[in-house]
Amino acid sequence: MIEVTQLQKVVDQNTLIDIPTLTVAAGEITAVAGLSTIHKETFVQLLTGQTAPTAGQIRLAGLTPHIDRTLFAEKVGFLPTEDGLYDRLTTRQNLEFFCRLYGLPLTRATELLVLVGLQDQARTRVQELSPELARRLALGRTILHRPQLLILVEPFKNSSPSSAELITKILHQQAAAGAAILLIADESAVLTAVAHTIIIMNQGRVSHSYRPGDQPTPPNLPFKIPARLEGKVALVNPADILYATSDDGRTHLHTTNGLIPTHLSLSELEGRLARSGFFRAHRSYLVNLQHIKEVISYTRDSYTLILDGSQP
Repeated sequence: MIEVTQLQKVVDQNTLIDIPTLTVAAGEITAVAGLSTIHKETFVQLLTGQTAPTAGQIRLAGLTPHIDRTLFAEKVGFLPTEDGLYDRLTTRQNLEFFCRLYGLPLTRATELLVLVGLQDQARTRVQELSPELARRLALGRTILHRPQLLILVEPFKNSSPSSAELITKILHQQAAAGAAILLIADESAVLTAVAHTIIIMNQGRVSHSYRPGDQPTPPNLPFKIPARLEGKVALVNPADILYATSDDGRTHLHTTNGLIPTHLSLSELEGRLARSGFFRAHRSYLVNLQHIKEVISYTRDSYTLILDGSQP
């Protein structure tokens, strides 16, 4: 359903996107993570036909995005970073507008309000919705016309845990109904929970890919974290890790002996270290609770953690 082959986009002699192959079949959910802003924008422009590849090709349900623009809108559901809703219209009016655009019965709007959990907000203007609820409405608009493919950019933006759980459920339902789904988002525990395959990018190029859950950590067994150290693989005791960070698809362990790179993604680390007292303090930080000396709170969602010998 989604086929990317030898895709390259070069701008001013800079290669912004280089993907040898990427395939998402019907019923599959694949996520692409680790893209910086410019690389993410370029990849989205390629997928939506706003720009043509320098080399290679993209096929979405047999369509070439920058050529088959009209059919693209019919077969593909696209959720951009921004919600793209009409602020002065109510949630129902927003969905009814797109029902008319796609030639769908207005009852479809009611179905979607129920699906995204906004039936009690049917008469609420979008400008009065919280960012969390507006994002759910934007997803509802995206799947309104039952597209064969879904391309979703940061679908969990502004989401609380309950919204993330609902969105995950909806995406699994869409995949079970036969949709091919491509997510473009920052790597997180939520992404690991929803995607069948996660592709990690580095400077617009594929670094590695993995399938969450393929290598679960056996319960109650001691283990160490593999890391690269002076041309060899080192094994790091989780107790020695203060915290881990992720930047542009690269993960580093901040230990009592210094900074050590690892090939594992932050989400992979989170899964392996979940039973060892680590938690996600920020989308880019995984912190060892055993090393926290002090928590300085500023607001409900803003705080500083003081660690043994370090401060993330």
